[in-house]
Amino acid sequence: MLNSKKIKEDYHKIAERTKDFLLSEKSREFFVFLFFFFIAGGYWLLQTLNNDYEKEFTIPVKLKGVPDNVVITSEPASELHIKVKDKGTVLLNYMLGKSFYPLAIDFAEHKGSHNHVRLFAPDYEKWVSGQLNVSTQLLSIKPDTLEYYYATGTSKKVPVKLQGEVTPGRQYYLADTLFTPDSVLVHAPREVLDTLKAIYTRPVTVEELSDTLHRHVPLHYTKGMKISPAMVMLTIPVDIYTEKSVEVPLQGIGFPADKVLRTFPSKVQITFQVGLSRFRQVSADDFRLFVPYDELLRLGSEKYPVSISKQPEGISNLRISPEQVDFLIEQISPDEPH
Repeated sequence: MLNSKKIKEDYHKIAERTKDFLLSEKSREFFVFLFFFFIAGGYWLLQTLNNDYEKEFTIPVKLKGVPDNVVITSEPASELHIKVKDKGTVLLNYMLGKSFYPLAIDFAEHKGSHNHVRLFAPDYEKWVSGQLNVSTQLLSIKPDTLEYYYATGTSKKVPVKLQGEVTPGRQYYLADTLFTPDSVLVHAPREVLDTLKAIYTRPVTVEELSDTLHRHVPLHYTKGMKISPAMVMLTIPVDIYTEKSVEVPLQGIGFPADKVLRTFPSKVQITFQVGLSRFRQVSADDFRLFVPYDELLRLGSEKYPVSISKQPEGISNLRISPEQVDFLIEQISPDEPH
């Protein structure tokens, strides 16, 4: 338990010591020093604030009165940076008390050619100076030009395309390039929209890709253009190559009714690389090996170099075995089955 008597004794001892210090000679000297210290500090501060200084402040910028059928495709700068010069006391007042009113640009008061409005520093310098004390000198305004673009009810939906280079790793290939969404709505002046065919992404560079890529990418656009949305999801699925072989017959085309083509062998083997996901989808029926009759007549040989007339998309490194076949143009009766 607390000893109340002991606490009272300690309190009286501390109070007695404090009283003795305040009434001592040393205490009086300390307070005199402290008094003159504050007097000197205040005098120094007044002298310092009476000097001229330069200081930078910001003033907000707002665009008002925009009609419902107008889309601002490129906003003006959100604030002005002004540099002023005055005595420290005035600048201190700006810093602690005085706030600047936003510069409000009335859309209806400013018209520009090609839906482009530009306001130069002299257009708003007087308005800025009106918020400053008479003694304050305005040294600079940045930016020295406020500009914005707008579109009046004109828009166009265009596809998104990839800008950059994406390379697959060894034994892989890029199965597709997908965007979500695959097209965007562009607001811009009519003359811009008339020539616009697609919107490209910001440059994308990926090397040795071996797994499906998912990435949010911003879109590239020029001044005076507003895109919705401004960012899309890029998806690039990758697949690994595998090898497959099929046997495909040679087919004569353009032969007269009384002639038929015989080849030795009648089928050739086609070996190719295809993505593992499509391995079962690609078959011999997806290939055609046509042998034109008139081409055989011009050949002057009994060996025909085989070439592929039709093949499915997404395959590579095709090889044909054998590369040449022997052939015979056989005369038959028109009623005889081939």
